[in-house]
Amino acid sequence: MNLGEVLRIVGALVSWTAAAMLPCVPFAAQEALLGPWLWAIGVTAGVGGGLWLLMPRPVSINPREGIVIVGLGWVVIVLAGSLPFVFTGVTDSFPAALFESVSGFTTTGATVFEQIEPLPRSILLWRSISHWIGGMGIIVLGVAILPYLGVGGAQLFRAEVPGITADRLTPRIAQTARLLWVVYALLSVVLAFVYLALGMTPFDAINHAMSALATGGFSTRTASLAAFSPAIQWVTALFMFMAGVNFTLHYQVLTGRWKAWFLDPEWRWYFSSMVGVAVVVFVAVALDAGDWSLTTMRHAVFNVAAVHSTTGFATADFARWPSVAQVLLLGLMFVGAMGGSTGGGFKMVRAAVVAQHTRGEIRKVLHPKAIVVTRLGRIPLRSDVVLNVLAFLGMYVATHALGTVVLAALGSDLLTATSAALAAMSSIGPGLADVGPAAHYGHLGPAAQVVLSVLMLLGRLEFYTLLVLLMPGTWSRGGGHR
Repeated sequence: MNLGEVLRIVGALVSWTAAAMLPCVPFAAQEALLGPWLWAIGVTAGVGGGLWLLMPRPVSINPREGIVIVGLGWVVIVLAGSLPFVFTGVTDSFPAALFESVSGFTTTGATVFEQIEPLPRSILLWRSISHWIGGMGIIVLGVAILPYLGVGGAQLFRAEVPGITADRLTPRIAQTARLLWVVYALLSVVLAFVYLALGMTPFDAINHAMSALATGGFSTRTASLAAFSPAIQWVTALFMFMAGVNFTLHYQVLTGRWKAWFLDPEWRWYFSSMVGVAVVVFVAVALDAGDWSLTTMRHAVFNVAAVHSTTGFATADFARWPSVAQVLLLGLMFVGAMGGSTGGGFKMVRAAVVAQHTRGEIRKVLHPKAIVVTRLGRIPLRSDVVLNVLAFLGMYVATHALGTVVLAALGSDLLTATSAALAAMSSIGPGLADVGPAAHYGHLGPAAQVVLSVLMLLGRLEFYTLLVLLMPGTWSRGGGHR
C-alpha cells in the first residue's frame, strides 16, 4: 500500500469538494453567513491542498489502492460536507450535520430538519449540490477531469460505479467517465429549463433538477413536490424514472441507438416492475379512499417512481396508505434502480439474476440431469457472477437485519427501525412510521443518526469498498500487486 499516492488523490478530491461549495458563497453573503462559509471552504481546501502538495506524485494505482481511495475519499468528503451545517449554526449537533452531509452525497435525501423553508438558501443549495456531485459519483468526476490518475482511473471507476459491472462506452475509462457526466449534466439542464417553463423559480428549478437527476430527494420545501403543480409532478416522475436507468443506455439513445432501452433486459425488468406496482398501488389506494380520480393516479405513479428510482421525493404520505401498498413500496425500496444509474438499492439487475437463478434451481429439482444456465435476457452468466450476486444478497440482508436490531435497541419501534435501515441502505430517504414522508430523522437522536450514516455509506459504496478499510491486510505492504 503506497499511502502517499492514496492520500494525494484523496486530497485532490477534497479540494474539488471545496470548489463545489463556491456557488453557495453569493447566497451566504446575502444572508450574513459569509464568514462561516469561508471557514468551511478554507478548512476543506486547506486539508485537500495540503494532502495534494505534501504527498508524492502518483505513478500508478493497483486495485487495492483504488478501493482504498474510493472508500477513504468518501469518508473524508462527507466529513468536509458537514462543515457548512456546523459553521453556519443550522444545527449544533455534529452527528446531525454528518447525517445531513452523508444523506446528501449518497443521494439518500433523508433530513434531520423538521422545516425546510427556514433554512438559509446557501444551505439549501449546498444540499442539492452534494446530491448532484454524489449522484454520478465524485470519484467518477475525478477520473473524468484529473488526467494524472493514468491507469489507476479504471480501478477507481470500477470501485465506485454500482452494479454487476461498470460498462465502458469507450476503451479509455476517463473518456467514459466524461461522457457519463456530459449525459448527466445535459439531462439536468433540460429538466431545469422544463421546470422554469412550468412556473418554478430559478432557484427551485436548479435545486430540484439536481436532486431529481441524482435520485436524491432533497427539496426546498417541507412538503417536497406536493408544494408544486400537477404538471411539475408528472414531469418529475418521468425524470426520476429516467434517472433510475443505466446512463450508458441514455448515451446510446442520444447517439442514435433508439432501441437501446427496449433491448436491455434489465430495463425491461425495471419498466415492468414500475408499471406493475404503480397499477396495484393505484387500485389499492383508490379502493381505500373511494377516489378513482387522476389525482390518485398521479400520487400512485409519482411515489412509486420516487421509491423505485430511490429518489425519495413525495407528494403524499404513503405511510398512511393501505398495507398492501406499503409492503410493495418496501419491496421496491429493497430492489432499487438499475445498475449504472444514480439510484441506489440492491439493483434491478441483481434482483433479475436472483429470480432467474431461483427459477433455474426449481427446474433442476424437476429435471435433475438437466444443464441449466442462468441468463439475463439471452445473455448467459458465468457462475462466478451469479455467486457474487448471491453473496451480495446475503450481505445486504444481514446488514439490514443488524441495522434494524441496532435501531430498535436505540428506541425505535419495529416498523420505524426496519424501514429506516432499508431507506438508508437503499438511498431512499423517507421510510414508514416515524420516518415516513411527512416526518424527519431529527428526533431519532445522535446515536441512531450515526448508525444510519454508516448504513447510507455502506449502501452507496456497496459494502466492500468501505469494509475493506477495516481489514488489517488492506494496509500491509505485501497485500497487493502492481
